[in-house]
Amino acid sequence: MGFGVEIGLAISQYGRFASLDSIRSVAQESEALGFASLWVGDRLMTPLSPRDPYPAGDGTIPPDFATFLDPVAVLSVAAAHTTRVRLGASALNACWYPPAILARSLATVDHLSGGRLNVGLGLGWSSDEYAAVGVPWRSRAARFEAVLDVLDTIWTTDPVSYEDEHWRITPSRIHPKPERRPPLYLAGFAPAVLRRIGRRADGWLTAAMPLPALTAMWDTVRQSAEEAGRDPDALRMVMRCNPAITETPSRPEALPPAGTVTQLTDYLRSAADAGVHEIILDFQQTARDDRHLLDLAAEFITTLK
Repeated sequence: MGFGVEIGLAISQYGRFASLDSIRSVAQESEALGFASLWVGDRLMTPLSPRDPYPAGDGTIPPDFATFLDPVAVLSVAAAHTTRVRLGASALNACWYPPAILARSLATVDHLSGGRLNVGLGLGWSSDEYAAVGVPWRSRAARFEAVLDVLDTIWTTDPVSYEDEHWRITPSRIHPKPERRPPLYLAGFAPAVLRRIGRRADGWLTAAMPLPALTAMWDTVRQSAEEAGRDPDALRMVMRCNPAITETPSRPEALPPAGTVTQLTDYLRSAADAGVHEIILDFQQTARDDRHLLDLAAEFITTLK
């Protein structure tokens, strides 16, 4: 691809796209269009009076999020209807899940897809969702680090043995193992999160933003990798873009995410020049139906080639 950056697509999962037929058709047709990967997100609920603002736009949670399919189930359906594309999460809220169960679920997707899984994990932003799953909001960063430790232990050792203040795994066989250790991408923007990515992840899951902010955060990731004795050039930056497609050009300050196809693809080219390795396009908040979503996907991938 002349663009030089891989392009992924957010698979049907929420709002009007939350159906088996939509997952199946979008997965199959996007693979045929040449997309490199398919991605899911992770939302549990839409509080009527949220304690925390949505971390984008004016802070209002998108109304389409009221219906949101389980991410692992969606990845399983996508795996069954594709043969080539990588399958990833952008991102699972790692602290919600007992890590032994999360390890099994993700290893199963990797096993059933022939080793195509990319693991993407984040802390999440909603204390309401943490309360709903019975997980403490406080000390979530330390819990997140422990989840990463458990996943790594289960996926790379046999027999498995682990114990900390949260979980105890008596020496056991836990299978299936992933076909290879799945690439691990972590999401977030706080300095501590960026440093964690540099220390222990294979890459950063970020969102479309003004490029000076993007490159400054990426510098923090790379510096952390160097300080940990890791090769910063081995890390990947994967950027999610949820574009709002407009017919007339938007003001420059509206980019991203709102603009014409030309404006948005120009921005994505600039992001690639700034160091982004892969772009995830999510059209579920701007497309009218499956056909419109796939037409937009085809237009973007053709324009960017």
